[in-house]
Amino acid sequence: MEKTLKLTAKIRENTGSKAAAKERKQGRIPAIVYGHKMEPEAISLDEHDMVVGLHHGHRIMDLKIGKKTQKVLVKDLQYDYLGKNIIHADLVRVDITETIKVSVPIELKGTAKGTQEGGVITEHTDHLEIECQAANIPESIVVNVTDMDVGDTLHAADVELPEGASLASSPEILLVTCSLVAAAKAAEEIEEEEEPAAPEVITEAKKEEEGEPEQEKAKE
Repeated sequence: MEKTLKLTAKIRENTGSKAAAKERKQGRIPAIVYGHKMEPEAISLDEHDMVVGLHHGHRIMDLKIGKKTQKVLVKDLQYDYLGKNIIHADLVRVDITETIKVSVPIELKGTAKGTQEGGVITEHTDHLEIECQAANIPESIVVNVTDMDVGDTLHAADVELPEGASLASSPEILLVTCSLVAAAKAAEEIEEEEEPAAPEVITEAKKEEEGEPEQEKAKE
């Protein structure tokens, strides 16, 4: 199902880190729009409207720039060092009927039967790249782990993709494993035991502290 978010962009007259920081202080996200053999456009978007739209699963938006509305795809988002706030967005112009490459999050479903035998499910990657029509980008790729037993693994090639989508990621990418908790803990304990203890480093400050009593005695 097509999910379209309608946003109005403001053209950025000034670019660069200082100008971008000023936009963010005003509650806006600096962004760039490119693609379809048209000139890139530096814009900014209302942070609240953008974040709410993303949280509701919108990937495609009708973006109004000036008097013209363009259909764009959220291609990439850059976050701050805490991974919390969006500091920049890359938007690419799209035609609803064209096939595009997009990164889609993975959603694990079910309870693996291996967990009844002390196994634990580990997710090794949280997304896959697929190719599909811009109008049919799935919100997530569901991976059913119900039949996984201890020692089982799932790779990208094992996943059933939505109709009309094809895998763009490497089919060998490891997605999920089911392994024994005890074995995993034992491996961690062995690594800790094998790790050599760090030698004590006596700093000049420590030497001075240890020497202070002797110096005091000498003064007396």
